[in-house]
Amino acid sequence: MAGAFGFKGCQKIRGPQIRKLLEAKDFILFDCDGVIWHGETAITGAAKVVSSLIRHGKNVVFVTNNCTRPRENYVHKFYRLGFTDVMLEQIFSSSYCSALYLRDVVKVRGQVFVMGCDGMRRELEEAGIPCVEEADEPGATIYDCALAPDVKAVLVGHDDKLTFLKLAKASCYLRDPDCLFLATDNDPWHPLSGGRILPGSGALTAALEVSSGRKATVIGKPSRFMFDCISSQFRGVDPAQCLMIGDRLEVDMLFGSNCGFDTMLTLTGVSQLKEAQEYRDSELPANHRLVPDYVVDSIADFLSAFEEQEEQGEQGN
Repeated sequence: MAGAFGFKGCQKIRGPQIRKLLEAKDFILFDCDGVIWHGETAITGAAKVVSSLIRHGKNVVFVTNNCTRPRENYVHKFYRLGFTDVMLEQIFSSSYCSALYLRDVVKVRGQVFVMGCDGMRRELEEAGIPCVEEADEPGATIYDCALAPDVKAVLVGHDDKLTFLKLAKASCYLRDPDCLFLATDNDPWHPLSGGRILPGSGALTAALEVSSGRKATVIGKPSRFMFDCISSQFRGVDPAQCLMIGDRLEVDMLFGSNCGFDTMLTLTGVSQLKEAQEYRDSELPANHRLVPDYVVDSIADFLSAFEEQEEQGEQGN
């Protein structure tokens, strides 16, 4: 892995170097949680960074494995947190990309059983994909509940209302070898305040993989399919002109590596510099794919690069 300046991984860069890097890129891809915001609090300076990138003519897109809300809700959240320049077309969530995969790639002909949240269902419905209705009698069990006919896919994502019955039903549907097994993403967990964690979609997928004896096709990062979705909507995207900015080595940096992007780790989220350096120094070649080309403390570090660029522009005038 080598960045635009020929450095070999984990290069911590600042103002002038950031400016040169941004000048060399047309597409800037951001993860959201831990990069743009923490929950309902924007990362300091993030809104100004996004606005400045757009103002300087960069194509900015947001690539998130968070499948809990439909894209229109993301637009509302961006606006609520001060990101007033973000449009629906710039947002690519794992639930939205799962809907595109089912509709446009496999062209599913039948119902989809969703082991996930309402946001996933809404994205599928927007794409015209029928979902199995959950209408079990109180006290129903896998021994006596109804199983829907014509289920052609099981889609697993974040589900804070997961029940044993849902897991059992999904396992039954997957006994049909023609029933697709998809996961929105494979994130194992998400950080909460106070040192607590929230099990991610990957934890639920793992349970279903064990019970079904099958492996899921993962749609979200680090799968390349999310980039395919972007390429289908933004013509002429060149991976060499893309910069992926994220906070998880095993997800965001690997996604960038899989797609041929330069990658940047921001230290406002899950992964830290020491972990990246350990991967860089590892003897296992596979670990090198998790190493970022560049590292910044926060995307707020971009602001000084913009200020220098604007000062040079004023001097040129």
